[in-house]
Amino acid sequence: MESEIWTEKFRPSRFSDVVGQEEIIKRVEALTNSLNIPHFLFAGPAGTGKSTLALIIVKELFKENWKENYLELNASDERGIQIVREKVKNFARTKSLGSVPFKVIFLDEADALTPEAQQALRRTMENYSATCRFILSVNYSSKVIDPIQSRCVLFRFKILEKKDIERVIKKIAETENLTIDQNSIEALYEGSEGDCRRCINLIQSTASISPDINSELISTILSSSKPKDIKIILDYALSGDFQKSREKLLDVMLKESISGEDIIKAIQKEIWNLPVEPELKVKLTEKTGETEFRIVEGSDPFIQLQSLIASFVLAGIGK
Repeated sequence: MESEIWTEKFRPSRFSDVVGQEEIIKRVEALTNSLNIPHFLFAGPAGTGKSTLALIIVKELFKENWKENYLELNASDERGIQIVREKVKNFARTKSLGSVPFKVIFLDEADALTPEAQQALRRTMENYSATCRFILSVNYSSKVIDPIQSRCVLFRFKILEKKDIERVIKKIAETENLTIDQNSIEALYEGSEGDCRRCINLIQSTASISPDINSELISTILSSSKPKDIKIILDYALSGDFQKSREKLLDVMLKESISGEDIIKAIQKEIWNLPVEPELKVKLTEKTGETEFRIVEGSDPFIQLQSLIASFVLAGIGK
């Protein structure tokens, strides 16, 4: 079916299908086979297999009854204390179906929960431990309060290595009749930065243009998904032309509909390629960090970014 989303189509459904994270898989599989899992805390970057592993655990435990015994919530969408109290409690207080004596709740991006919500979650974990197991997925385990960490077995997921991503790419190429040469594999790995989900999306976008995937095609797709012209904005600023730099910034934000936070990330990467002194790079990096903080806290992104490029103008003048 053409309209299928490949990240779902190629999502592993058994422990043996998962690429990378070998040690984690080994330990989690043994715990799952004993039919008595602890609470899990999966920590690591996006696209490294945390959600996939949670699904595999549930399917292995409950077989065909897995949907009735599994609740998935995304904490970053539903950050409040209420969601933990209501949805989780309502699900946790009813008995599981089948031979396994507990249900499983998967809480994605749990590090987005407020500390108060985490305290509520901790009490829920205590009260319903007989009937419920939690799998928490986070980017940063340090953002999770200690009482929750101490109740979970922590697994740290690493960014996938090139050989792991290569296995995924080759499997997709074989299934979808694509030709992908070694240079393209390199380009896909570089472009995805070890994020398997991003890599698969990249292959699907590229394959929709041509089944013969080459590195030029990948670069085209990548550049359209990244803020282009950031270098031009900074070059204008460093040369002292605030007006042109500001116009180009507005152009990028409106025409390419790129968010302020994405532009900040692109600027951050570009700083280290600029022809300025290392001390100046450090100062500009610091300034970029301050600007990002203000944008995240709710300031107008365009005003903040203008202020940032003004710093680049001053840096250029002072060179």
